Amino acid sequence: MSAATDSPLAAVLVLAAGEGTRMRSKALPKVLHPICGRSLLGHVVAAVEELAPRQLAVVVGHRRELVAQHLGEAHPGARVVVQEAQLGTGNAARVAVEALAADGVVLDGTVIVTYGDTPLLTAGTLRLLAEQHAEQGNGVTVLTAHVPDPTGYGRILRAADGSVTGIVEHRDATEEQRAVREINSGVYAFEGKLLADALARITTDNAQGEEYLTDTLEILRTAGHRVGAVVAADHRDILGINDRVQLAEARRLLNDRLLERAMRAGVTVVDPATTWLDVQVSYEPDAVVHPGTRLHGTTHLAEGCEVGPDCTLTDTAVGAGAVVTATTAERAEIGEGCQVGPYAYLRPGAKLARKAKAGTYVEIKNSELGEGAKVPHLSYIGDATIGAGTNIGAASVTVNYDGVNKHRTVIGEHCRTGADNMFIAPVTVGDGAYTAAGSVIDKEVPPGALGVGRAQQRNIEGWVARKRPGTPTADAAAAARGKAEEA
Repeated sequence: MSAATDSPLAAVLVLAAGEGTRMRSKALPKVLHPICGRSLLGHVVAAVEELAPRQLAVVVGHRRELVAQHLGEAHPGARVVVQEAQLGTGNAARVAVEALAADGVVLDGTVIVTYGDTPLLTAGTLRLLAEQHAEQGNGVTVLTAHVPDPTGYGRILRAADGSVTGIVEHRDATEEQRAVREINSGVYAFEGKLLADALARITTDNAQGEEYLTDTLEILRTAGHRVGAVVAADHRDILGINDRVQLAEARRLLNDRLLERAMRAGVTVVDPATTWLDVQVSYEPDAVVHPGTRLHGTTHLAEGCEVGPDCTLTDTAVGAGAVVTATTAERAEIGEGCQVGPYAYLRPGAKLARKAKAGTYVEIKNSELGEGAKVPHLSYIGDATIGAGTNIGAASVTVNYDGVNKHRTVIGEHCRTGADNMFIAPVTVGDGAYTAAGSVIDKEVPPGALGVGRAQQRNIEGWVARKRPGTPTADAAAAARGKAEEA
C-alpha cells in the first residue's frame, strides 16, 4: 500500500492472530477462508486501503506463515506484526503499536483498531467512524450497531450527552440494560498517543488472564477523556465470522449487496437467489445474467451480453452482445457478438474474435478463433489458430500433444473442414482449403486444396451371414436381400 502521508488517519491495526477453532479447519486459519472472491482478511484490508491510512499493520499469530504469505501476495503494503502468544485483543493491539514504534512511527492522529474476520465492514463505515471521532473530540470512539436481537452481545450504556459510560456484557446486564439494542462491535477509533498509554496500563486481572482491548475505554474515561460512539448505518456491517454457518450467512449477505449494486448499475439479474458474484466482477449496462450463473475473479460483462443459465466464468471477458449459455470458462476472451455453448468449456488462453462460435460440447484451450469462425459441435481445439470465417466440422480434434511437447495447428481463413477430422500437429491448412470428412490430416494442405487423409473403403459381402448367423442383424440383412431380389 502506498500510504498517503497527508492522511488524517494515522494508522489502522487489523487483529488477525486468532485460531478460530469453531471453524474446525485443518487446512486454513479462519481469516483466510474465502468469501466472494477474497479471503475474510482480504475484504477487511481492501476496505481499509480505501481510507489510505499512513500505516496499516496486521497482527498475525495462528498459522502466521500462511497469513503473512497471503498478505504479501494480495496486500504487499501491509506491515505484518507477529503476536507470539495469543494473549487477548489488548495484547495484540499493544504488539502492533510497539512494532510501529520500533520502526520509528509516531501515532499522531486517529488510529482505528478492527478485526480480520469482518468481511462486511465497509470503507464507508470506517470513514464515518474516523470522521465522527475527530469531530466529537473523543479519546476513543466505539463503532456500535442497533440490532434486532442483541442477545449475547455487550450493551452500550450512554449518558445524557450521548457519551458512552460503559459496556455491559449480556450475562452481567440487568433486565433494563438487556432491553438496550445498541451493541458493541469491538471496532474502535483512538487518539494514537492515548491508545499507546492506555494499552500500557491494561492488566491481566481477569478469568482468562488476558489483556482486553475493551479495558482501554474505562482507562481513558477515568482519565477524563470522552468515550463516544458511532452507530453503523447497517448493523450487518459489524458481523464477525466464527464458524462456517456464519461464513455462509455472510456470503449470502455480501452477494446480495454485490447483486444490488450490479442491478442498480443497469444489469438485469433474472434470479438473484441463484446468481453469485465476486467482488472484482465488473459489468456494463444492459448485460443480462440468467439463473444458475457464477461469476468469479475479474470477469467482465460488456454491454448487452447475455450470460447463463448455468454458467461459471472465472477471469473471463464477455464482449458486447455475446450470448454464453451453460458454459464453463477460465481466463478466456469472448468477443463481441459471439455465441458460446451450451455445454462449452473455454480453458485458459481461449480467445474468440467478433462473432465467432464455440458450440455444443466444444472445448477450446490456448487457441484463437478468428472473426466469424465456428466450431459448432463436439470438438476439441487445443493450441490452435483458426482463421476468420472458417467452419470446423463436427467431432474434430487438434491432436496437439505427442506425450512430451505441445504442438500448434494453424487453419487458415474461410476453410471448410469435414466432420471427424484429426489434425496431427504441427500442421497447417491454407486459406480457403477443404478437408474431407473422416480424414487424418498430418501434412500441409495448400490454400484452396482439398485434403483427404483416409483409407479407401472396401465392402466384404456376406460377412454378417457368415460371422453372426442367427442374430437380429443377420435376420435384417437376409430380409433386405429378399426384398431386393423380389424387386
